[in-house]
Amino acid sequence: MGIDFNDIALFVHVVKAGSFVRGGQQLGIPPSTGSRRIQMLEKQVGVRLLQRSTRRLVLTEAGEAFYAECVGQVDSLFESYRQIADQSAEPRGRVRVAAPADFFNWFPLAEVTTFLESYPKIRLDFVLNDARVDLLRDGIDLAIRAGHVAEPTVVVRRIGATRSMLVASPRYLQTIERISTPEDLANADCILPTGSESRAAIWRLDGNSAESEVAVGGKFSANSARVQLDAAIAGLGIALLPELMTRAGLEGGALERVLPDYSQREVDVHFVYPSNRHIPRSVRAFADFAENVMVREAIVRPVGQAQKKVTGKRPSRQ
Repeated sequence: MGIDFNDIALFVHVVKAGSFVRGGQQLGIPPSTGSRRIQMLEKQVGVRLLQRSTRRLVLTEAGEAFYAECVGQVDSLFESYRQIADQSAEPRGRVRVAAPADFFNWFPLAEVTTFLESYPKIRLDFVLNDARVDLLRDGIDLAIRAGHVAEPTVVVRRIGATRSMLVASPRYLQTIERISTPEDLANADCILPTGSESRAAIWRLDGNSAESEVAVGGKFSANSARVQLDAAIAGLGIALLPELMTRAGLEGGALERVLPDYSQREVDVHFVYPSNRHIPRSVRAFADFAENVMVREAIVRPVGQAQKKVTGKRPSRQ
């Protein structure tokens, strides 16, 4: 009996995903079936390809060589299939999106309703987390990220920029001496993101034609920008937050600007794709929609209104 090339494709997916569960999910195969088929493949090629443990899969030396020979060819076959299928049908399938935990605090869900009504065969699956997920490991089609993107293998499309400003509640500002220079922040309670070393963090602010750098500390930190905003409103200190998030609090009087002549340097906002291969129509449709909404809602300043700079490679528009 000859080798089933579907088993080779399964082997490649399992290695990429790091488990039978995730690899099988990509092909719609239960983990037990996937494990049995890989064992059959090993029997047919006459060598063990994977060392199995309860926590992870490890390639044997023969498995590494076999994977290196197969992965490019399997990817090319799947890519050809995706391109043909993409051209012959309306956008469909799951689009898995990684975004900040607070994404839907400022991105209107009503707009998502409109999108899904326009593309009834697309299913959106959001992974909301302020930590940066592994795009390949977690099966992410599109990530929305602010700041520098360091991964060398991903594809990056810059869609605009955002800036952050200093805010605090009127109640808190009444309890401290007037903040008139960036250096005064060192004597105030500042609300910090979780992960700041010890009790201090460095805030870099642009203003008065110069950049200021000040070490700040505080008694409260959180890994959610929304929680940092709530903490500022509650009077826990001074927060450095995106302009969009502070708008309602400033207009309603729950917040006041601190050092209004200063703000954080603009931070680029990107769409990040896991590969420079063909991007499915469903993913491109959502990316174009999301960019339009983010610009219209002033979530980002569009590319034309900020310094044009691209990090990484641009995906081709198809």
